[in-house]
Amino acid sequence: MNVIEVEAVTLRRGERTILRDIDWTIQAGQHWALLGANGSGKTTLLKVLCGYEWPTSGEVAVLQKRHGETDLRRLRRSIGWVSNVLETQVPPQDSVLDIVASGFDSSFGLYEELSEAQLRLCRESIDLLSIASLESQTFATLSQGERKRTLIARSLVNQPALLVLDESCAGLDPASRSAFLKDLDDLVRSPESPTLVFVTHHIEEIRPWVTHALVLKNGRAIAKGAIESVVTSEVFSEAYARECTVTRDRGLYLLTLNS
Repeated sequence: MNVIEVEAVTLRRGERTILRDIDWTIQAGQHWALLGANGSGKTTLLKVLCGYEWPTSGEVAVLQKRHGETDLRRLRRSIGWVSNVLETQVPPQDSVLDIVASGFDSSFGLYEELSEAQLRLCRESIDLLSIASLESQTFATLSQGERKRTLIARSLVNQPALLVLDESCAGLDPASRSAFLKDLDDLVRSPESPTLVFVTHHIEEIRPWVTHALVLKNGRAIAKGAIESVVTSEVFSEAYARECTVTRDRGLYLLTLNS
């Protein structure tokens, strides 16, 4: 089954072309990294996938539901999207449990009492992200890493088939980043793991479970496919318009900008 099918997608705003002729297919069982410099079009492509932006031309299908032929509000419940933008929308006085529960309606704030089944799903998501001890704490009191875990737990309560993590390590110190990535390792190993799209600027955050990658530059896909064939010195030298060296050690990558 194809989880994502993007066919010849172009998006223009006025005279500016943001995405140009993007083709991208993600099959069930794959986990992808979406890579590229600032302004390359990564977040815009994610908005197109989730139906928040409409392409000027091309076709998009997510979870075998074609945009334009399906209820996007219902489709979004099957897509977990975690972005730094969400943090600014969270009521700071809400508890971790309430924030996670708000994921059922894909909105912030809790407007009705949880059923026993909903409460169980919330606590399963909270346990999976190792934040059970924080259940009653307010968002304002959480560390940056704890906030990110809370938002991922919120995205999981609807048991999405697709989880998109947009720069999820931004703002974390090295120790917090390492712990956070370990949590993602545990999530991917779970039988209920959704397909993941992991968006980052830093290839050292790519974990061994990432099977494929797409690299954007100026709205174009300059490389895509199996991770080993995409995360290379040649591709990243082109992506950053500067000579780079990519090395790999025990499944992890390192990018060095050559002087």
